[in-house]
Amino acid sequence: MAAVVETRDPYTAGHQKRVADLARAIAREMALSDNQIEGLHMAARIHDIGKISVPAEILSKPSKLTEMEFGLIKVYSQSCYDILKDVEFTWPIARMILEHHERINGSGYPRALTGEKLLLESRILAVADVVESMASHRPYRPALGLETAMKEIENDKGTLYDADAVDVCLRLFREKDFQLEGTSF
Repeated sequence: MAAVVETRDPYTAGHQKRVADLARAIAREMALSDNQIEGLHMAARIHDIGKISVPAEILSKPSKLTEMEFGLIKVYSQSCYDILKDVEFTWPIARMILEHHERINGSGYPRALTGEKLLLESRILAVADVVESMASHRPYRPALGLETAMKEIENDKGTLYDADAVDVCLRLFREKDFQLEGTSF
């Protein structure tokens, strides 16, 4: 499934794997159960599958998206949920993916959920996704770098991002020398 997304969105090749690796590392440090870690890793590996519903020219657009184009991007997590909701997984994979663009204060999408209404795994996936996305190149901008990503999650810890997941993520990079595989930052 991950390969399907990377075929349509080559600019983010490796993104899902790096997000999955970081999410798994955060979950381990937070002492989640092996079962929770396995489910989170699976969800992270396919969290962008809904992008198959987004026109390729929007995914690879080398400039800022219009409001309408961004609206199409925002529905991909719902598309992924719709694709996966009837698949019988051991874990709530579809829900984790649906919620990975939600924010603690309700400013995220698609449902504007807040705090504890979000699965812990979804909150971890959100942190991992933001860090990897900001640190990596995108068609519309060069990589912002890992330090910029660290500042983003640190500044919005407890507001946009789960405080515990942020603290662990920062510790992984700053104290435990965690690296995102295949990157140069």
